Amino acid sequence: MPSSKSSEFEPHTSDQTLFQRDLSQKQNNISSKIKETNSIPASSETMLGNYQKQELIEEDNLKEMGYKNTPNVKSQGLNTKDAWNITLLVILYLLQGIPIGLAFGSIPFLLKSKLTYGELGIFSLASYPYSLKLLWSPIVDATFSKKIGRRKSWIIPIQLFMGVVFFWLGNNIDDMLTRRAPNVYVLTIIFFSLIFFSATQDVAVDGWALTLLSKDNLSYASTAQTIGINTGYFLSFTVFLAFNSEDFSNKYFRSEPSEYGILSLKDYLIFWSFMYFVITAYLIFWQSEENVQSHEDEMGVKSTYQTIWNICKMPHMRKFIAVLLVSKIGFIANEAVTALKLLEKGFSKEDLALSVMIDFPFQIIFGYYAAKWSSGPQPLKPWLYAFYGRLLFAVVGMLVVISFPVDGVVSTSYFVLIITTTVLSSFASTVQFVSISAFFTTIADPVIGGTYMTLLATFSNFGGTWPRFFVLEAVDKFTDATCSVKNNLGEVIDCASEHGKNICTELNGQCNINQDGYYVVSVVTVVLGTLLLFTFIRPQIKVLQQLSPSKWSLKNVSRHSD
Repeated sequence: MPSSKSSEFEPHTSDQTLFQRDLSQKQNNISSKIKETNSIPASSETMLGNYQKQELIEEDNLKEMGYKNTPNVKSQGLNTKDAWNITLLVILYLLQGIPIGLAFGSIPFLLKSKLTYGELGIFSLASYPYSLKLLWSPIVDATFSKKIGRRKSWIIPIQLFMGVVFFWLGNNIDDMLTRRAPNVYVLTIIFFSLIFFSATQDVAVDGWALTLLSKDNLSYASTAQTIGINTGYFLSFTVFLAFNSEDFSNKYFRSEPSEYGILSLKDYLIFWSFMYFVITAYLIFWQSEENVQSHEDEMGVKSTYQTIWNICKMPHMRKFIAVLLVSKIGFIANEAVTALKLLEKGFSKEDLALSVMIDFPFQIIFGYYAAKWSSGPQPLKPWLYAFYGRLLFAVVGMLVVISFPVDGVVSTSYFVLIITTTVLSSFASTVQFVSISAFFTTIADPVIGGTYMTLLATFSNFGGTWPRFFVLEAVDKFTDATCSVKNNLGEVIDCASEHGKNICTELNGQCNINQDGYYVVSVVTVVLGTLLLFTFIRPQIKVLQQLSPSKWSLKNVSRHSD
C-alpha cells in the first residue's frame, strides 16, 4: 500500500453515501407502485400521479425485505425489443449519473484546495434538488406534448440543455477552477441547475420504464437504474479522479512522468456533452413512445399536491416527519467532515478511492442481512440499535483524525483502521436505511402507496441533506488559526481559511491551529444527537412502530384534521 502524502484534493464521500441511499430508496418505493397498479380498484387509481412511479425491484428481493402482497413480476425471458429498451434505460440513467458524480464527488475534491469548509457548504446546496424532486414531479407528470410523447417531452429538451451546458462548462471550467479564489456562487448555480434537470429527467425516465418494457420484464427496470446511475456516478467520481491524478497516471500509464493526469476535466465534460447530443438525436429520430392512456391522466396537479398535504396532516405523521428530519444530526459532522479532515492531514486521494471500493461490496452484503433483521414485527428495532452504533462511530471518527501520523506517512495498520471504521460505520448506516425502508412499506396506504413512499423518502433524504450546509459553515466559524508570521502591516494573519493558509505559506510562515472547528462541531452534534435520541427520537419511534397500519391510512385524515 502506498504511503500517503499531503494532497490538495478533498473528498465529499458523505454525499456519495447520501446518493446511494437515495438510489436504493427509490428502488424500494416501486414496490408500493406495483401493489397499487395490480391490486387496487380502478377508481382508486385516479389518486395516483406518475411521480409515484419509481423503479421496479425483483419480487425475491421484496420478499427478503419483508414486503407483502407483491404480485408476480418475474420475467419470462427477454425478447430483442425489451433487451434493447433495457439498454436504452441503462444509457439514460448513466447520463443522469454523470452530473451527479461531478457535483457530489469530483468538484468538491477539486475545489477544496481553494475553498473553505463554509464555501464547500454553499456548494453542497447544489445537491438539494435530488432529494426534493417530489416537489415538482407532479408537474412533470401532468405537462407534456402528445405529439412528442409523455416522457420524451421532458427527456429530449433536458438532455439538449445538459449537452449545451456541459460543452460550455468544458470550455470554461479550467478558468473557473484555476482562479486563486473560484466563484463558489457561480459554480453552485451551475451545478444546482444540472442536478435539478438531472432529477427532473429521473422522474420522466422512471415513468417511461414502466411502459417501455413489457409486463413480464418490468423487474429489469430497477436493474437498469442501478447499473446506469451507479456507473455514471463512479465514472464521474472515482474513475475520473483517478485518471485526472498525475500520480496515478504516471504510475500506471506512463513511462515518462508528467505533471498532468491523462484525463482533464475539460475533455471529460466535452466528451459527455457530445454523448448527450448523440443519445438525444437517437430519441428524436429513431425511438418512438407509445402514448399509453391511463387513470393517471385524470389526476390533476392540484389533486396530487392535495394528496401529499393530506398525508402530512395526520398527527402521528407529523411526529414521524420530525423524527426523520432530526435523526441524522448526531453523526452528520462525522459523515460530512471526517474524511475531509483526514485528507487535509495528508491521507491521499488514491487511498481514499481504495477505501471506497473496498466498502462498496460490504454495503451490498450488509443490505441483504439488514433486510432479514428488519422483517419482524418491530422493523425499527434494528434502526435504533444502528443509531447507537452511528453515534459511537462519530466519536471513533474523531479519534481516528486525532491519531493521524504526525509525519503524514500512513502505515498499513492505520490504513486498516480507517477501512475497518469505514466498513462498520457503513454497516450501521445500511441497517438504518433498510430498517426505515421496511417500516415505510409497512405503513404506506396501498391506495396511494407510491405517494406515501416517495413522500417519506423525501423527508428521510432531506434529513441528511439540510444539516450539511450548517455543519460545514460551523467548522469554519469555530476554527481559530493564526500564522506564525505577521503581514507587512504587522497584523496577525488569520489562516483558518484556505486563502489565509496560502498567504501564510507565501510569507514562509506556519499556520498554527489554536482551535479546530471540526472537533467542536463533532462534539456538539454528537451530544445534540444523543439528547435527541433519548428525549425525543426513541420514545416516538417506540410508539409509532406499535401503531396499526390502518392508523396510517389516508381515510383517517378527516377525523384527525385540525
